[in-house]
Amino acid sequence: MRIVSLLPAATDVVAELGLAADLVGRTHECDWPPGVVDDVPVVTGAGLAGDDLSSREISGAVGHQGSALYELDTKRLADLAPDVVLTQDLCEVCAVSYRRVASALRVMDAGPRVVSLEPKTLPEVVDGVLQVGRILGVPETAAARVRELEGRLARVREAVADAPRPRVAAIEWLDPLWPAGHWVPEQIEAAGGRPLLAEPGEHTGPMTAAALAGARPDVILLMPCGFSPDRTMAEAKPSDWEGRAGQVWVVDGPSYFNRPGPRVVRGVEVLAHVLHGVTAGDPVRDHEAHRLI
Repeated sequence: MRIVSLLPAATDVVAELGLAADLVGRTHECDWPPGVVDDVPVVTGAGLAGDDLSSREISGAVGHQGSALYELDTKRLADLAPDVVLTQDLCEVCAVSYRRVASALRVMDAGPRVVSLEPKTLPEVVDGVLQVGRILGVPETAAARVRELEGRLARVREAVADAPRPRVAAIEWLDPLWPAGHWVPEQIEAAGGRPLLAEPGEHTGPMTAAALAGARPDVILLMPCGFSPDRTMAEAKPSDWEGRAGQVWVVDGPSYFNRPGPRVVRGVEVLAHVLHGVTAGDPVRDHEAHRLI
């Protein structure tokens, strides 16, 4: 089967299912697993140039709507002759939308199956592995992977069951401030925290600094969408966050929190370490979670 993934989280799922060798196309942002995707042709590009742009500059350029964030090489996509194209219609800031892909492929004589993945909650993210497994013909492998993921979540919940629950604010954009919604509140809950500012599954909007202060967080998690921890720390100066919470942490948003793929479970393990000093799974490394304040 020839698979094109237009969503980094979908690439994660394909690799989780042992089908990375069937990938014939990917986005320019697909970076996991390391080395596996290096030889897979890229069919998207960044419509907004400049890795040195600040959060405010990016927001001003695209209005946080994503209309210019991605370019799709429709000719290359057609030439790859995929059997299945995995995309999404949840957020145009995150990846090429289903509508754009469907429109681009309509010109092909025998179009591939275009699948839109739109999980909004933690259970839906995990169920997405089953969905993709059925579509790609490996339902048994998918079921086994889901059992492993659910077992890891259960171990975290057990490890933090009796711990006090700090009030936690997760921030997915720095300027303007933007709270993380969708599956992130459930990640916080599973790791033994009380999520603030968003409900599970919620598509959030920008907020004021006063609203953040009014939530009275014990812990603030900085996880800007698409920003590496190094890039986040370059913009999030400690002096800007002093006094906002007892602790402020920078975590790896693209790897474990921004993308609705199987690595959100690792995000829960990371948060158990951040909130309670609990080790669940592999020890947490500095690039996964770094205390800013």
